[in-house]
Amino acid sequence: MEEDNPQILEYAHSEFKTQNFKRAEELYTKFISSCAQFRDCEASCLASAYNSRGQIKYLRVDFNEAIEDFTSAIETDSRYEIPFYNRGLIRYRLGFFDDAKSDFQQALKLNPDFDDAKVSLEQTRLDQQHKIERGY
Repeated sequence: MEEDNPQILEYAHSEFKTQNFKRAEELYTKFISSCAQFRDCEASCLASAYNSRGQIKYLRVDFNEAIEDFTSAIETDSRYEIPFYNRGLIRYRLGFFDDAKSDFQQALKLNPDFDDAKVSLEQTRLDQQHKIERGY
């Protein structure tokens, strides 16, 4: 089973790209479970699987589950900026501006050229200030 893991992940990414999200999620889950069982996966691959599965959950508006996957991706590979950004987006949408800012800042610390994170950080700061000004 473990030698099939790279193919499972590759197939999952392929299904994700074609927006076959149900099948992609099944494959990411299979890959993640196999990694847990055999403990023979590269951290970057496992983090990518968690992050991609989190994106699928985000699209389904399963924010808590998506945050769990993004957090697992971060715990697996703390040098991977994308799950910080993705988790920040959810925290922003939920109004947790301080947490969102922290995630965007960490994404930018890891990749200073991450333009989407720059824009999201600035928008979070503006929205937080507006919220304060309105007295919420």
